[in-house]
Amino acid sequence: MSDTKRATRSLSFAAGLLALGLAASAATPADAAKGDRVRWGVPIAFSSNLIALGDTLPWVAGQLEKMSDGNIKFEIFEPGKMIPAIEVFDATSAGKVDAGYSWMGYEQGKVPASALFGAVPFGMNPWEFSAWMYYGGGDELLKEVFAPHNVVPIYCGVVSPETAGWFRKEINSLDDLKGLKIRFAGIGGKVLQKVGASVTVLPGGEIFQALEKGVIDGTEFSIPTADEQYGFYKVAKYNYFPGWHQPFTAQYLYVNKGAWDKLSPESQAMINTACIAGVNMSLSKSEAKQAAAVKFFKEQGVTTTTLSPKILEGLQKATDEVLDEEAAKDAMFKKVIDAQRSFAKSYATWADLGYLPRGEHTE
Repeated sequence: MSDTKRATRSLSFAAGLLALGLAASAATPADAAKGDRVRWGVPIAFSSNLIALGDTLPWVAGQLEKMSDGNIKFEIFEPGKMIPAIEVFDATSAGKVDAGYSWMGYEQGKVPASALFGAVPFGMNPWEFSAWMYYGGGDELLKEVFAPHNVVPIYCGVVSPETAGWFRKEINSLDDLKGLKIRFAGIGGKVLQKVGASVTVLPGGEIFQALEKGVIDGTEFSIPTADEQYGFYKVAKYNYFPGWHQPFTAQYLYVNKGAWDKLSPESQAMINTACIAGVNMSLSKSEAKQAAAVKFFKEQGVTTTTLSPKILEGLQKATDEVLDEEAAKDAMFKKVIDAQRSFAKSYATWADLGYLPRGEHTE
């Protein structure tokens, strides 16, 4: 073979390799989502400045945009800017939005079992709940609950236990709750109704004014950092613990089924993976920040203390009654609470053996 032919063949071979390399490098990022170009307007139920509670979905959205090379972009809408804060489920179910982000439970009037995925009084701790969701059948039940409503829910955030509430006066017995006007949400609200409180549900942004003007006598909302950001300590000086009504508080990305089904498996996997990361990020941030908030409350003259064992005992009794009553009225509610109770009973074997008894912490 002549030198000219060898040179020509070598150049052709090199050109072929170069073309393959360019094609691969061009396809890898651009085809990361198999050609999907996702542009969703996503309303959120909590302000994005709220630590761990409201800033999780914006963080998830940022990670998705990076990992998809810009193919998946969520435009985040603050509470009330697109839809009312507590109507994420309704808007997503009706197809008014492709997706939304919220605590799960505001829709319990239409989907009773939904409240069990948002928070369960005297229920599982956050990492126990995650274990149930990912490896105890929880996610499968979640999808089953929402399938009739045209919504694909994705577990996408969880925070530490909430406070038991902010009050204008001391709570020394269950009798002190009777007739009390209080903002409460989810199953915890039904429990307080059972013990005689007058319960209303308000979006986070409306609570301070209602408490300041005396429209309500007390409120629960979220973890101490969120309560600090809303300024409840300025108008209520009694902050009680533990958060019996919400030992875990879970948030979800609600996706309209039609929008979800249009996505490639690759895009769906990226969204699922980003939300798994969001669960870890939100809980880690939440756990890291609460001690400083409680310290701040004390410096502001707030009495931060625990509810008496007798009060907690009464609330737990009322909780068991409410859960059993709701289960008797709705088959899916019963299916979910039975599954949660079964997992918690099994998990207790490990929790009792595997973790050190801590007792009281001292400074």
